[in-house]
Amino acid sequence: MPRVGVYIGVSSEHWGTAVLTEAAVKGLKPTDEPRKAFDEKGLHLLIKPSGGRLWRFKYQYGGKEKLLSLGSYPDVGLKRAREKRDDARRLVADGIDPSAERKAEKIAQADTFRAVADEWLSLQAKTLAVDTVSILRGRLTSTLYPAFGSTPIMGIKAPDLLAVLRRVEGNGNHETAHRLRALYGRVARFAIATGKADHDISGDLKGALAPVVTEHFAAICEPKRIGELLRAIDGYVGHSSALYALKLAPLVFVRPGELRGAKWSEFDLDESEWRIAGERMKMGKPHIVPLSTQAVAILRELNRLTGDGALLFPGLRTPSRPISDNTLNAALSRMGFTHDEMTAHGFRSMASTRLNELGFAPDVIELQLAHAEKDDTRAAYNRATRLPERRKMMQKWAVYLDKLRAGKQPREICKAA
Repeated sequence: MPRVGVYIGVSSEHWGTAVLTEAAVKGLKPTDEPRKAFDEKGLHLLIKPSGGRLWRFKYQYGGKEKLLSLGSYPDVGLKRAREKRDDARRLVADGIDPSAERKAEKIAQADTFRAVADEWLSLQAKTLAVDTVSILRGRLTSTLYPAFGSTPIMGIKAPDLLAVLRRVEGNGNHETAHRLRALYGRVARFAIATGKADHDISGDLKGALAPVVTEHFAAICEPKRIGELLRAIDGYVGHSSALYALKLAPLVFVRPGELRGAKWSEFDLDESEWRIAGERMKMGKPHIVPLSTQAVAILRELNRLTGDGALLFPGLRTPSRPISDNTLNAALSRMGFTHDEMTAHGFRSMASTRLNELGFAPDVIELQLAHAEKDDTRAAYNRATRLPERRKMMQKWAVYLDKLRAGKQPREICKAA
């Protein structure tokens, strides 16, 4: 005969009147059929033929009979099972369905900051440059994941985020703290859009961090000094990749990473055109660089040196990888141009400053710099219709640079041949 309070079989229910004891639970053995050992107030233990013993709580909610799992024995002992049952009974008394509450908790745990951020980052990777995605991932893994990775994004409060950012500030990294706040905000807004959060706490921290004094990339923009720089580049003695990258930089004024990673497959020298894939661009969109006759001449010369490989500017020690971030800046430094005076990124500021002062259309300049266009419709229109203007501008700019290199001081180039 079965023990008092134990029902063998699953075809019907029997609640019994006996109360389980720890000794009775330990003594329960599996049989060929599942059986239940009943405690009181809806609690029972399901003994499976495999030997597993699972706590269950049976209750009524909304006129329906429901079952809630409370864990397995012996991980959850009799005393703890009763406590969990009582917690569930209190929820029912308060008009809350314990099963629905459990489900909501699981969903919240699934929507951790890391889970949401990973999903957001995977979407960004489809449009942003590889280097940009790598930077974003680095900021997440170095600071935000250790702090909030396993925390449901709904459970993160503004003071929690501020405490993390203040620690970053405390190490003297003020700009990094601001970048991290902005990054958290981007993830939070994605969470709101996908129904995983209802508030962006980073917005509550505006003004809570010390302001950052923006430092622009150092650049030579005065015409006479530009001529001196170009002559210094022509006389540079060093790694050929650095030399030709510096020769090309003022003629194309792309971002240093876009220049360093240039591949021969991107160039059509017969058509005088450089097409950079969106995955290599900061804004994640393809970019066309019209090539002046001067730029094509430099590239044909370089092709005799590195044209057998994939990269225009292979590294000295590892030819399969491009020259490093610091290579061009170090070369400029060896030529006597300090980091406070000129950087590889400064060629963009040089071109932007002089072209605007020389009267070229600002929209054309911005398009050639591949800056983001706020109006998507306008951006598409510009890219489709203003390439001829950009070609003319790039050729006139190359002629202007030749004159500066020769020590001349042309006052305008918009009408120059």
